[in-house]
Amino acid sequence: MRIIFMGTPEFAVPILQALVDAGHQVIACYSQPPRRAGRGKALTPSPVHKLAESLGIEVRVPETLRDPSVQADFAALNADVAVVAAYGLLLPRAVLDAPRLGCLNVHGSLLPRWRGAAPIQRAILAGDTETGVGIMQMAAGMDTGPVRLEARTPIAEKTAGELATELSAMGARLMLEVLADSDAYPPVEQVSAGVTHAAKIDKAEARLRFDGSAVDAERQVRAFNPAPGAFFEVNGERIKVLAAQVDVGPAGAEPGTVVGDALEIACADGVIVPVQVQRAGRGATSAAEMLRGFPIPKGTHIA
Repeated sequence: MRIIFMGTPEFAVPILQALVDAGHQVIACYSQPPRRAGRGKALTPSPVHKLAESLGIEVRVPETLRDPSVQADFAALNADVAVVAAYGLLLPRAVLDAPRLGCLNVHGSLLPRWRGAAPIQRAILAGDTETGVGIMQMAAGMDTGPVRLEARTPIAEKTAGELATELSAMGARLMLEVLADSDAYPPVEQVSAGVTHAAKIDKAEARLRFDGSAVDAERQVRAFNPAPGAFFEVNGERIKVLAAQVDVGPAGAEPGTVVGDALEIACADGVIVPVQVQRAGRGATSAAEMLRGFPIPKGTHIA
């Protein structure tokens, strides 16, 4: 098939690669424009942009798809279908209708739960026991289109990064199945009950909250690994928590207080125990190793 691919982050990379490996003709790739990143704040192409260039695929990076000239250029590609995966821009009707078979989206949730920008993180934060990925026939509106095929997986103790890797691979496989025999997977309208919105992650949400349960704090750790990274501040330094465990701890301790020698931090219910941490400008390490050079004694209050 003649395919336009539309994607931006690492989640979309295996899907683009799978289309190429399967012999499809990817005639153009749309991605978010390069953004400033790193200490030097240099303009950096997205992961999808980099892969597409390495594969010799034309890359287009419009700031918006609402420009009539951008829409005309899109339609002029005469694609059979557009495959979309975490692209980052809403597709106007003119774009949705341009390919012969419309636009198919790889969405990282079990629709209609978690429509929107951050379905993987929101599923972890909410304590969902399972999630999945669906191939959606795109329609006007935020993730409202009918679903052609989906697969499920337990969340268990997985981080957002681990789930994203798993769901991306699942999504690539499902997309190839749908493209191989579209008639075998007719669109099924989403049910109206159970709709939830997965709002974009605000970096402020990554500050660990100790005024709730330790279970909720541990979910923060997994939901924000690898980015933006759950954190707390102590002695004027920000420390990311990459992995943590939940324990019972002493009763009546003030939330945010270190109640043990292994960095056990009291929550309103239970304690959270950081296992893997990262100080600013340093590599990841165990909490025990960090404490040897950066002690945080029992009784310390953490923000």
